[in-house]
Amino acid sequence: MRILRDNGLTLVLLLLFAASILGHALTGWRVETADALRHGQDGGTLMEYLGSAAFLSTVFENWESEFLQMAAYVVLTAFLIQKGSSESRAPEAPPRDADLEAQAGKAGAPAPLRWGAFARAVYSRSLGLALVVLFLASFILHWTQSARAAAQEALEHGEAAKGAFGHLADPQLWFESFQNWQSEFLSTAVLVVLSIYLRQRESPESKPVAAPHDQTGD
Repeated sequence: MRILRDNGLTLVLLLLFAASILGHALTGWRVETADALRHGQDGGTLMEYLGSAAFLSTVFENWESEFLQMAAYVVLTAFLIQKGSSESRAPEAPPRDADLEAQAGKAGAPAPLRWGAFARAVYSRSLGLALVVLFLASFILHWTQSARAAAQEALEHGEAAKGAFGHLADPQLWFESFQNWQSEFLSTAVLVVLSIYLRQRESPESKPVAAPHDQTGD
């Protein structure tokens, strides 16, 4: 079917996401149930676990780092160059998006380019802006759910809960974030460097297999 051919990459990635988050939920529930039973408590149902702070904080903790990685990558590659990498602009290439007002008349050009200077300015940065918004939304959800989990743990130990804003100063929140952020930035840097010397046949994320190492871009 044509719809499967034309959208195969997105569909496969969404299927992998669905399988992964299902595995995340089921294994996390098993871990929570086992921990509850060790303390002589009822482990709760899977649906209860899916609405729990323990599950939701880990979900948004990971989403936050992924959207941060993508936002940083999209924005930084607009300004910075790595010679020889397929993930970089060529240093000698002319600006691709100069004079957007003139380009607005091209066949198939997106409609916002014809809505005036402000619309063009926003639309020309819309991918980076959308990823930043998704990062901020994920961070807020991670923060609030992590605060909720910390409050529940404090009550179980007879301690006073800090509240959401108090949790912003808790090293636990930033430990959860930084442990993911560092891996995302490292993996992106590794991809940028490896794409100088290594190839993946037919992948648009790789240079052509026969391309010289110093060729920058695809």
